[in-house]
Amino acid sequence: MARRNDIRLVFQHRLKDARAQKQLSQKQLGIQAGLDSSVASTRINRYELGVHEPDLATIQRLAETLAVPTAYLFAEDERLARMILAFNKLPIAEKDALLKAAGDE
Repeated sequence: MARRNDIRLVFQHRLKDARAQKQLSQKQLGIQAGLDSSVASTRINRYELGVHEPDLATIQRLAETLAVPTAYLFAEDERLARMILAFNKLPIAEKDALLKAAGDE
């Protein structure tokens, strides 16, 4: 049986990757997510290194700032993470059609 990734490590990796994709510095991300500018860089750095863990409200603000679904930040499987991002970009009608085709509706 495959060993599951530690969800904290998954979050750290996805946060850093999403920030890099948006070409934001740690400070820029922190400020845009509503953190005080004097601690923004340090806090994001500590989240990415796993020294500290953000609360759920902060995670939601980070996801919104990065324009990714919150679920993406916790997707353990790379294919699932890519699927979450792709699904998020689809118009509602296409999302519904995809869900119907998958037998979910």
